[in-house]
Amino acid sequence: MSGIQFHSSISHAALREWAESGTEIGPANLMYPIFVVENDDAVEEIPSMPGVKRYGGNILLDVLAPLVAKGLKSILLFGVIDKLPKDSTGSSADSSQNPIIRLLPRIRSRFPDLLVACDVCLCPYTDHGHCGILREDGTIENEASIERLAKISLAYAKAGANVVAPSDMMDNRIRAIKDILRREGLQEKVSVLSYAVKFASGFYGPFRDAAKSAPAFGDRSCYQLPPGSRGLASRAAARDVEEGADMLMVKPGLAYLDIIRDTKNQFPNHPLFVYQVSGEYAMIHWAAEKGALDLRRALFEVLKSFRRAGADVIITYFVPRILEEISKK
Repeated sequence: MSGIQFHSSISHAALREWAESGTEIGPANLMYPIFVVENDDAVEEIPSMPGVKRYGGNILLDVLAPLVAKGLKSILLFGVIDKLPKDSTGSSADSSQNPIIRLLPRIRSRFPDLLVACDVCLCPYTDHGHCGILREDGTIENEASIERLAKISLAYAKAGANVVAPSDMMDNRIRAIKDILRREGLQEKVSVLSYAVKFASGFYGPFRDAAKSAPAFGDRSCYQLPPGSRGLASRAAARDVEEGADMLMVKPGLAYLDIIRDTKNQFPNHPLFVYQVSGEYAMIHWAAEKGALDLRRALFEVLKSFRRAGADVIITYFVPRILEEISKK
C-alpha cells in the first residue's frame, strides 16, 4: 500500500538539519543574563536557581573570559544591592556606586566586541519593590516613573551600555528613553530592547530571590499583562514599535509560544527576543536532577521551540551549558 511518506526525509542527520532550518541554536541566538553585586570579589549562591550565581565585578570578568572564547556574543546585566540605600525613587539605580555603572567600563575595555545590555527597572532599588514610583495610595505615578527610567537609561548609556532594556512595563517609557538619548546625542550608539510583552507570571519567583526585588506589598498585575491576554500583547508591542523600540521581547517563553509567533508575524523586521525566565530554568533543572528528563535533550527541544515560534535571540541562564554543548558539536 503506497501513500505519502516522510521517513525518507529524516533518514540522515543532514536531512534532519535541513528539516529544522530556521531553528538553529548558535552563539548569536543567545543572551546571557547575569546578576551583579556591589562586592567586587563576591560569589553568591542562589538557592532557588542552582548553578546560577551573583557575581562581583572582579569575579565576573574572569567568568566571562572562557565564555567569550566559546563565542558568547551578548549579556544582560542586573544590579543587586545590599549596602546602597533603597528608597522610594530608586536613587541607587544610577548612583556612581551602582555595581552596573562601575562595571560597564571594565567589561567594554576587556571585551570590546561583547554586546552589553542593561536591564532598566526600579524594583531592585526601591524600598517598596515595585517597578515605578508610587503615589501615596500605592498606585503607579506613570509620568514620574518614566522620567526616572529615562535618567537611569542615560546613566547606563554614558557608562558604556550598548543596549538599554526597560523591563518595568510603564506606559510610554520607550519614547521617554529615546527622547533623552536623542537629547544627549546617544541615539545612534545605544539601542533600546523593550520588554514589550511581559506577562504577570508565576514563573518569576526565583528571579525575585536572585535580584532581591520582590514587592513589599501587592503585586504587579496592574502594569504587567494578564496571562490570558492576546490583544493587549499585540497592542503593547505596537505601542513600543511606534515609540521607537529597536528590538522587542516576549517574557516568559514556554507558556507564550503563540504570543512569540504573533509578535514576530506582526513585526517581522524587528529582532525578537524571548526570555526563558527563572522559573522555567528551575523547572528544567530540578526535573533533570530528579531523573524525570534528560537535561540536554529537553533544553534543546525548548530552545528550538522558541526559534520555531519566531524568536531570534533567547535570553537564558543556561547559556554556559549551551555554549559547552555547541563547542562539543
